[in-house]
Amino acid sequence: MNQNPTPQTGHGTGDYVTVNIGPSHPAMHGTLRVIALTDGESLIKAEPEIGYLHRGVEKLGESLSYHQFIPITDRLNYCSAIPNNVSYEMAVEKLMGLEVPEKAQLIRVIMMELARIADHQVCVGILGVDLGAFTPFFYLIIQREEIYEIFEWFNGARLTNTFGRIGGVDADLPDDFEDRWNELKPNVRKANEETEKLLTHNRIWMDRTIGVSAFSAEDALNWGFTGPCLRACGVKRDLRKDEPYCMYDKFDFEVPVGKNGDVFDRYIVRMIEMEQSIKIIDQAYKLYKEMPADAPLMARVPKVIKPPAGEVYSALESPNGELGFFVKSDGSANPYRIRIRPPCYMIYQAFPELVKGELIADLVACLSSLNVIAGELDR
Repeated sequence: MNQNPTPQTGHGTGDYVTVNIGPSHPAMHGTLRVIALTDGESLIKAEPEIGYLHRGVEKLGESLSYHQFIPITDRLNYCSAIPNNVSYEMAVEKLMGLEVPEKAQLIRVIMMELARIADHQVCVGILGVDLGAFTPFFYLIIQREEIYEIFEWFNGARLTNTFGRIGGVDADLPDDFEDRWNELKPNVRKANEETEKLLTHNRIWMDRTIGVSAFSAEDALNWGFTGPCLRACGVKRDLRKDEPYCMYDKFDFEVPVGKNGDVFDRYIVRMIEMEQSIKIIDQAYKLYKEMPADAPLMARVPKVIKPPAGEVYSALESPNGELGFFVKSDGSANPYRIRIRPPCYMIYQAFPELVKGELIADLVACLSSLNVIAGELDR
């Protein structure tokens, strides 16, 4: 028990208790730890510790060739590895001045949007579990497994996909992709509908999420928020619209935004985004079918990549927000420097502000709604 003689507004001068939440606590999602200073059930201060997943991923990239680093990017956000792969590949392609064939870009879009749906399903499902609503998890996780089946059927890997190559993709969509997608699509929508019936207007769910860890648009921008957490605050920012890549400017889709930036809005934004991803996949596949069967999948890339000396930054809209790679080349076969801008790292730094004055139970709800992935915090 810590004695804190300094009066704090709204908390008096009583005895405060320091509580370790995590890293082994199930609600802390892995290697995260929060050192919480509490006054009864209220949080006075919450100091996050990034964790123990120190793999030195950026430094590791400097000892590997450009191609060899692709599997390492899988481990950043292991709930949706494919956007990690593509973001890094886009950075190297920008460094080399490569133009990726349109057919490969469309395949990338289809797979990235499938990964976005799977990532949001995990986030919403686990948010429900963390707040005591276990049933929606089953609806969502079954469909996530079906998406992973498509990934495995496409390139042999479920979770860490090592998708694509620098310059394009290494394989075309299988012939029966359309049948698989048409079978999956209504099931995803049905699972989302069942989830919304169980949660959205549920009195307990509303009490646990509405107004909890609310954040203003100004604060979110100042802390570097991107993705669903920023859009939940009312900022209509999406790199797929604002800085289009992979032909996203050819697709018709909406960017949902919230008003209060609270747990409820983060949930709603992700639910709507899953439906928008379905629309994008349908449009991308329609364009894909219009392309010649022998359309190229790869740009002309040497087996040993040695980009000219220089540096670039390239980013895309991952399921959690702006995922960017800074790559510097000295003209050799290995990157001279790799620096990653992961969305979770920026969001998690604001965690003490998000939970200040909330209840201990609300800390769990806040963290789960942020969808912090430990692999993205790694340095």
